[in-house]
Amino acid sequence: MKKTRIFRNADIKAIYIGSPKGHKHLRLIIDTGDEVLVFQEATLAAISRGYIVIKTHPKMKAVKLELKKLVERKEGYAEYQLIESDKSDEEVIREISKILEI
Repeated sequence: MKKTRIFRNADIKAIYIGSPKGHKHLRLIIDTGDEVLVFQEATLAAISRGYIVIKTHPKMKAVKLELKKLVERKEGYAEYQLIESDKSDEEVIREISKILEI
């Protein structure tokens, strides 16, 4: 079984968002005090896109983003992208509940 960790606001010491020197793409850095998690811009964009869709869509309740290797893509986009799956809201909610053992 995979290790599952839940992060609350109280568990986060700091969050940084910006581009490192010499880079043009953003990084999201989460410092928990014990470890530092670094997310590249493509991951941050996927998380943001999924969050906004769920919060603003009048019917959607959940979405699963799955890793896909894109042969054709817009210029400047990463080869590997987290793309919305075809799973229904109910299927995704079941998976979320199983992961969190609810």
